[in-house]
Amino acid sequence: MGNSSKLALALVGLVLGASLVACGDGRDGAEGAAQQLASAVSALDVGSVAFEGKESGAANDQLKEIFQGLDPDKPAVQAGQLTFESDTATFPLNYTWKVGAEEWKYTVSAQLKKSGDKWLTVWKPAMLVPDLADGEIITRATQTPQRASILGAGGAPLVTYRPVVNVGIDKPALGGADPSDSATKLAQLVGVDPAAYAQQVAAAGPDAFVPAITFREDGSRTITDEQISAIPGGRAVPDSLPLAPTRTFARALLGTVSEANAEQIEKSGGALKPGDTAGAGGLQQQYDAQLRGTDGIVIRAQKAGLTTAEIQAASPDPRRVLFETGIKPGTPLKTTLDPKLQQLAEDVLGKVGPASAIVALRPSSGAVLAAASGPGSNGYDTAMLGQYAPGSIFKMVDSLAMFRNGMTPDSKVDCPATLTVDGRTFKNAEGYPESSLGSVTLRDAFAHSCNTAFINARDTVSQAQLESAATSLGVAVEAPALGAAAFLGSVPGEAAGTEHAASMIGQGKVLLSPLAAAIMAGSVAKGAPVAAQLVLNPNEGVTSPGAESTPTAGTGTGTAPAAPPSGDASASASAAAPATAAETPVTAAEAAALADMMRAVVTSGHAGFLAAVPGEPVGAKTGTAEFGNDTPPKTHAWIVAAHGDLAVAVFVEDGGLGATTSGPLLKEFLTRAS
Repeated sequence: MGNSSKLALALVGLVLGASLVACGDGRDGAEGAAQQLASAVSALDVGSVAFEGKESGAANDQLKEIFQGLDPDKPAVQAGQLTFESDTATFPLNYTWKVGAEEWKYTVSAQLKKSGDKWLTVWKPAMLVPDLADGEIITRATQTPQRASILGAGGAPLVTYRPVVNVGIDKPALGGADPSDSATKLAQLVGVDPAAYAQQVAAAGPDAFVPAITFREDGSRTITDEQISAIPGGRAVPDSLPLAPTRTFARALLGTVSEANAEQIEKSGGALKPGDTAGAGGLQQQYDAQLRGTDGIVIRAQKAGLTTAEIQAASPDPRRVLFETGIKPGTPLKTTLDPKLQQLAEDVLGKVGPASAIVALRPSSGAVLAAASGPGSNGYDTAMLGQYAPGSIFKMVDSLAMFRNGMTPDSKVDCPATLTVDGRTFKNAEGYPESSLGSVTLRDAFAHSCNTAFINARDTVSQAQLESAATSLGVAVEAPALGAAAFLGSVPGEAAGTEHAASMIGQGKVLLSPLAAAIMAGSVAKGAPVAAQLVLNPNEGVTSPGAESTPTAGTGTGTAPAAPPSGDASASASAAAPATAAETPVTAAEAAALADMMRAVVTSGHAGFLAAVPGEPVGAKTGTAEFGNDTPPKTHAWIVAAHGDLAVAVFVEDGGLGATTSGPLLKEFLTRAS
């Protein structure tokens, strides 16, 4: 090839190369502008974007006005491939918004224009939302489903919507009256803090209704509508709320429903927003997502400034629906609670001063029929979560271990008046009959609750055997079927000396809840370990991962429940983890022998008052558990019983003797339940 040809080719290559570089530079600039726009819109801040025909600040103000109704949400925006034509470039913007549990996705077209060596974005609202016109904004409306009910045995409504009246000051109705004066008078009428309520009314807007209190509309309200309306601005607004039959009905177990607080909203992962209701405590909190359901959300485009009155008057609706999620009602929570027995248990405990509990269950099925915590528990779920030394009701466990070592109810045991172990003196409860001292049958020692006889068995019954016997009766084990937070007991597998001796009479580090005590009695009645069940449909209809905690362990939720506010809280800190299940379940023959001795507590022991209970014969065991450092020590009062297909535990904290304190409560409950 000649030199001239080589020169020509070089010149052509030089020209083409320069052309490609120029073209590449322009495209790179456009792609940078497109990416900048996508990032800016994702942040809902386009103040740094250069626009063609629109000042950046004005564009940013309009964007914020358009999307104000979706605040605080922001979209994820990605720019697609550019198409070039002369000095313009078009490209898709792909939007993804998180709307509740769903995603709103759409694609719009955006345009760039080249101005000198820069690419400017062509401003138009339609690059934000499909077909959005100037003067339109985006709104979001939420449709909240009614909260589902909590049901009891046979589908009886326990917590359901019941009529209430919200009493407060309606500021538009004040006329010329002084808001502070009206607020003070209303607060004094309904019994709330006048100064605090007056401050709330003053801080509210001129069109606000400021509630002071909510009353049930069940016929118990003593403050009349006339008294309320006599105060300028005073109003009683009818409403309905998810409520139990009474304010106290199973409150500690069921929990309550109220407006979600900041902590609940933060932990909800976007499921809750200000103004939503949420469960607080108990089953309402544990199964909040199941009961609450899922909001329906509607995203619309509409003219800015459109009023509610204009929307209602227009036909058809002047708004455009851009996206919506379906409303999903909550799923009722089905429980085994018997409303009549639960109310009966609460009535029986109504006048008990200290913390107290009555738990009743059906041994044949494990169904928990009542789990009442008395008024002295001050809102704590003593029935399910209480952790207390069980005292002599634990002799049911001792006796089972002794049976497994070859003894029977007729075997002889030694019951001295006192017994010293490693320098510590143990004695029988006050009033123990002298006729049952000395060499007596195991049945007699059980019926009269001879502490020294059972402590004497410590050399033949190991701590490990006690732990095994306890799990055989369904306590100190996991409770996968329960479905609620609970403490099912703790029995250490190792103990020596005075601690092992104390374990033989349900002291030391042995702990039970009233629920566990009822399970123990129920296992005797059934002839097999009772697997307690309270919630029948846990997490039904809940699909959100992590929305609920699935009960799996002896605590019901897999986490240790809080220690009770008093009683044996110090001992509970060392509570042993529950076993997975009983290695050696109680047999029918073993249970029959235990039932024989429980019946003797009624026929010849100190629970003879239960002989008058109508219906099938009652078998029982009393318990008095010492606690604290007082002299003489304070005692918890226990009694458990089996009555046909009903097992019951009654507990009174710092209640004295089981037979004299808890016994009459049990008799009243069984008699009225028959």
